[in-house]
Amino acid sequence: MIAQGFIQDLLARVDIVDVVGRAVALKKAGQNYLGLCPFHSEKSPSFTVSPSKQFFHCFGCGAHGSAIGFLMDHRGLGYVEAVQELAQMVGLQVPRDSGRDPAADAAAAGQRRALLEANETACAFYRRELKASPVAIEYLKSRGLTGETARRFALGYAPDDWQALKGAFGAYGDARLVEAGLVIEGEGKRYDRFRRRIMFPIRDRRGAVIGFGARVLDGSQPKYLNSPETPLFRKGQELYGLFEGIEAIRRKGRVLVCEGYLDVIQLSQAGFEESVAALGTAITSQHVATLLRLSDTVVFAFDGDAAGRNAARRALHATLAVIPDTKRVSFALLPEGEDPDSLIRAFGAAAIETELARALSLSQWFLKSLCEDVDISQPEGRAAVTAAARPLFESMPAGALRMQLVRALAETVGAAAGDLETLYGLKPLRSLPESRPAGRARPSSRPVESLKSQLLRRLLAYPELAREFGAPLAVLLGEASDPVDRQIAEVLAAAASAHSSCAALLEALAGSEFAEQYRALCARDLQLDDDLQNVREEVRDGLLAIEEARLKAELEALGQQLAPELSEEVRERTRLLVRRLSELKHQRSAPGLART
Repeated sequence: MIAQGFIQDLLARVDIVDVVGRAVALKKAGQNYLGLCPFHSEKSPSFTVSPSKQFFHCFGCGAHGSAIGFLMDHRGLGYVEAVQELAQMVGLQVPRDSGRDPAADAAAAGQRRALLEANETACAFYRRELKASPVAIEYLKSRGLTGETARRFALGYAPDDWQALKGAFGAYGDARLVEAGLVIEGEGKRYDRFRRRIMFPIRDRRGAVIGFGARVLDGSQPKYLNSPETPLFRKGQELYGLFEGIEAIRRKGRVLVCEGYLDVIQLSQAGFEESVAALGTAITSQHVATLLRLSDTVVFAFDGDAAGRNAARRALHATLAVIPDTKRVSFALLPEGEDPDSLIRAFGAAAIETELARALSLSQWFLKSLCEDVDISQPEGRAAVTAAARPLFESMPAGALRMQLVRALAETVGAAAGDLETLYGLKPLRSLPESRPAGRARPSSRPVESLKSQLLRRLLAYPELAREFGAPLAVLLGEASDPVDRQIAEVLAAAASAHSSCAALLEALAGSEFAEQYRALCARDLQLDDDLQNVREEVRDGLLAIEEARLKAELEALGQQLAPELSEEVRERTRLLVRRLSELKHQRSAPGLART
C-alpha cells in the first residue's frame, strides 16, 4: 500500500497539464486547457484539463480523473504502476507505509500472477470436464448454444465432486486455491466451491481469467454462484462479456446491457456480439461511465418482470449521474416473463430487433418510471412525482439534457420549468435574481438541502475553502444525519490533511461509498470559470443562508408555543434568535467577508 501522504505530495508536484499534454494536444482556453478526447472519437474538443484543480474531464464521453487516473485509463496501467511512473517524472522515490518495503510489492505482484495462473489452470480443467460430460453438453444444447459459442466464451463444467480440482492441481492444499476463491477451507477441511455447475469464466479486458460465474443444471439453489471478492476480482467493477464483445462495441457504436450470463451468450450467438452484463450486482455509475467511453449508445435490455423493472430504474439513476449531452441511452422493457435468452430461443434474433426498435429513450423511461403507479390526474400524485424526481436532477451534471428533462417533467406535472429549477435548487447561487449592495446574489430563497449540495460541490473543487470554513460548517451540520451532511463532513475531514488540489482530495476520498459521486461533482465544476474570491463569497453566502433558514425554523417552532404562560426561558431564546437574525441580515447585505 502506498502511503496516502506520498500520493498527496506527488499530486502537488505533478502538473496534470504536462502529463496529459504528452498524449493530447492542448490549447489554453481561459483558466483551463482544451483538446480532443483520447478516449473517444470527436472532431470538436470537449476534453478539458484544469491546472488549478489538477483534474481532467471530457464533456463528450464523461471520462474524468486526476493525473493518476489519466495514466490508468489511457495507458492501461494499474494504480501502483501509474503512481510509480508519475513519481519518476518528478524525481521522487515511492515510499511505503510503515511495515512495508519494496519486497512487499514484489510479493503482491507475485501473488497476482499466482492467482491468475490458478484461475487459468482451473478454467482449462473445467473446459476439459465439459467435453467429458454428456449431461453438461446436453444442457447447453437444450439452451440452444453451439460448440463454437462454448469455445468463444470458454465455457466449462465443474463436476459433482467435492474435490474435483485435485485433478488439476498437483497440491490441493495450495493456499492460492483458497485466495482465488476456487476452494473453501473451514474446520480443517477443504472442498471445491463450484460443483455440478456450468462454469462461465469472467475475463478482464486483456483476456485474463479473474473469476467465475456458475449455474446449476437443475432447480437447486442458489441458481447462480459467483467467485468471492479476491485481489483479482471486484464484481461491482467488472462486466461480463466485455472482453468478448469490445471489438463489436467499437465497430457497431453500441452496447447492449442485460442481466445474466446466458443472456449475453445468447445475444452474442444471435449476432448481438456487443452485449455485456453486470456480475450479480446493480448497474453502477462506474459501469455506465466505462461503457460510455467505449460507445456513444447504450441500450439496457432487462427482464420483463418486477425485478427487471427495478434493475432498469437503478440503471437510470446510475446513468443520470454520468451521461453527457452527446451520448444516448435507451431502455428496452421486455415483455412480462421474458428475458433476452428466452426471447431468442422462442422467436429468434428478430424478436430482439423488434424490442430494440421500440426501446424507450432515457427521457421516456425517466417520466414513465416516475409516473408508474401514480395518479397524476390528482395534485397529490403530481406532487409525489415532483418530489421523487428531485434526487435524480440533483445527481445530474448541468447541461442540455438536464434542462430538457426538467421541461418534460414540468409539462407532465403542470408546472413551470423555472419553478421546478428553483424548487430543486438547480440554478447557481450567483444567478438568483435578488441583488445585494455589493452586486452579489443572495441565496435566501434556496432550499437548505440544495444549498448544502452546492456547498459540497464547491468544497470538493476548492479544498482550501473546506479548511477555511470547516469550523462553522461543522457547527451547522450538527449530527450530520442526512446524506449531504455526511458527505460534507467526510469532505471536511479529508480536507483537514491539507490537500492541495481537487484531484488530491479525490484521491483521499477514493475509498468512500460516495467516491464516484464526488468525482462527478468535480467534473461538473470544470464548467465554471471562477475566481477563488468569488467562490469564497458563494460559500460564505451559503453558510449564512443555511443558518438563517435554521433560525427561522426554530423561531417558527417557538411561535407555536406562544401563550400567556410562555416561560421566560422561551421568551429569552426568542429574543436571542431575533437578534441573531438581525445580525445575519446585516452580514448578508454587507460587502466583504464578515465571518460568522
